[in-house]
Amino acid sequence: MSTPQRRPVPTPAPAGAVAAEAVAAAGVEAYPRIVATLIRVTGDWALAEDCAQEALAVALERWPGDGVPANPGGWLLTVARNRALDVLRRATVERRKLHDLALLTPAEEQPEERPDVVDDRLRLIFTCCHPALALDARVALTLRTVCGVPTADIARLLLVSESTMTRRLTRARTRIAQAGIPYRVPTGPALTERLPGVLAVLYLLFTRGYVADGEPAFADEAVRLAGLLDRLMPGQSEVTALLALVLFQHSRRDARRDAAGNLLTLERQDRRRWDRAAIAEGLAALDRVRHDGPYAWQARIAACHATAASAEDTDWPTIARAYDALADLRPSPVIALNRAVAHGYAYGPAAGLDLLDAAHAGGGLDGNPLAVAVRADLVARQGDRLRAADLFREAAAAVGSAAERRALLDRAAELVR
Repeated sequence: MSTPQRRPVPTPAPAGAVAAEAVAAAGVEAYPRIVATLIRVTGDWALAEDCAQEALAVALERWPGDGVPANPGGWLLTVARNRALDVLRRATVERRKLHDLALLTPAEEQPEERPDVVDDRLRLIFTCCHPALALDARVALTLRTVCGVPTADIARLLLVSESTMTRRLTRARTRIAQAGIPYRVPTGPALTERLPGVLAVLYLLFTRGYVADGEPAFADEAVRLAGLLDRLMPGQSEVTALLALVLFQHSRRDARRDAAGNLLTLERQDRRRWDRAAIAEGLAALDRVRHDGPYAWQARIAACHATAASAEDTDWPTIARAYDALADLRPSPVIALNRAVAHGYAYGPAAGLDLLDAAHAGGGLDGNPLAVAVRADLVARQGDRLRAADLFREAAAAVGSAAERRALLDRAAELVR
């Protein structure tokens, strides 16, 4: 699967390479600002996205000859604004929208972080992640509208055709309009209620880019969005904790496979290939977390792995205690499974197997290949290599990812050599 381009813009000539790089860099930050601002003023999602894309295309045509403007994002907003004015005039849209749009301050004169622009981006994220939309629709709309990811690449991520994804995006926008979903950031108790849903969308986006057969560019987008949300919502501990968590996990992206492309478990990775700058950024973010929410505990667990000099130096007792707290705070089969792993390494494989049996009794793990693989690892550490090999093969037969299947079969083969 190829890495998706950020914007579907024309391929530049070699002479315009510098300008093209400037357009790409400006587009990363400016695109969601432009879309968010135009949606607020016009209420038309498709128009906002089309005008933002056209502004990027115009920049690729003009910047090689005219030079990169002093405020690239402002230049792009001006072009997109003028294009929206032209479209609305031709469509004879009500005068109020034309008047509001015409009164937008020329973008070249705007500071980069005007409060209303910041608010627009927050409104856009919360609107895309509204609970009235299905979860996949929230993910798709966030990718398309906030990140500007091409529809074809979103379709590939969500395993549907491009035409199907186009219809889903259209239905999501229609749902927003018909249901009267407000284009705003909730306040007070409503913010407390809605924020976990927004964070869940961002973490799901990261996970779908980080899994064995995922698209790495989507994990990159999730990290970028988490950083944006952290800047826009300072003081929200769970936002900051999510940023720390994805930074710690993403720091290992270059070490997760060997030269042949095979997946490597955490203890087999070359830690010299971990991104130390990302780890440092994650630690700085974690230091700003003041409350013990679900993402805070997960970030602390990830920090234990990120700061260990080797697998043998990992502070498993601290990780086990963190999973104990997480299981009390947000119990789930996945948390129970990870808790069994942590206790198995902290206090011995028998302790892990006891918790694994309890997790199975609690429900939700039947037929889960990861649970079988965990049992295989714990049994192997108890010394029953043949049974462990059988369990690894059983897990491999049930797993959906080809890369994970190879890794599990390799573990089985190692045990019977």
